[in-house]
Amino acid sequence: MARISGRERQRQIRHYLENTGRATTSELSGNWNVTEETIRRDLDKLEAQGLVTRIHGGVIWNVNRRTENIHFYERQRNNIQEKRVIAEKAKTLLQNSSPLFGDSSTTVVEAMKALKDEPNLTVVTNSSELFAEIKTWKFGVICTGGIYNEKSMSFQGEMAKNAFQSYNARLAVISCKGLRLDGGIYDSYESEAEIKRVMLENAEKVALLVDHTKFDDNGFLRLTDIDQIDYLVTDRKPADEWMDFCAEHEVKVIY
Repeated sequence: MARISGRERQRQIRHYLENTGRATTSELSGNWNVTEETIRRDLDKLEAQGLVTRIHGGVIWNVNRRTENIHFYERQRNNIQEKRVIAEKAKTLLQNSSPLFGDSSTTVVEAMKALKDEPNLTVVTNSSELFAEIKTWKFGVICTGGIYNEKSMSFQGEMAKNAFQSYNARLAVISCKGLRLDGGIYDSYESEAEIKRVMLENAEKVALLVDHTKFDDNGFLRLTDIDQIDYLVTDRKPADEWMDFCAEHEVKVIY
């Protein structure tokens, strides 16, 4: 391959990733006949533009990628700083609401990490990811069990639903794919939505944790009405129409 400028190589890599969706560093190195270190610098520049997400040994294309059917660990990297802000904002609410339900979303798992030193907290969850670091955590975890979904790192099915139905929680903590003023709260999969609906039915109150990108967006299916939640925790102040809507429906906004 003829020698080309770094800018042209990055343009070509961008086009390649837009078509393939992902690639390894060694693959790109071989395709463009440059060192892996050179490719890493190219990918650093593309990531700084928000076009790609770096993963171990490679890269994933970001632009126009839907979050459906994407592995938990890939979704976990998206808007990670916003999720950590939400975790801190929700900390006081959650630590005073034991026992609580937690869904398997990346945002809720991040919030649970912020509570790892709370010895008086009990969490009932269908997330398998919470057990990855449980040896260093002080709070109690009750796992629902059920049919394991490797993509979402969660348990689903009748066993999971029955487990949530066996407990009464002070607070159900969930996230979602999107929410709209004219439509309510949306999710991506019926299997996940079924679990969350059971959580909502068996909890005294509900907290929805979402970053600012979820507002005015929707998903494959409708989960519930916005007025069915009690707390909306996000990383920045929502638009005025959202603040007015939440005030009208007695939803406390925490940002």
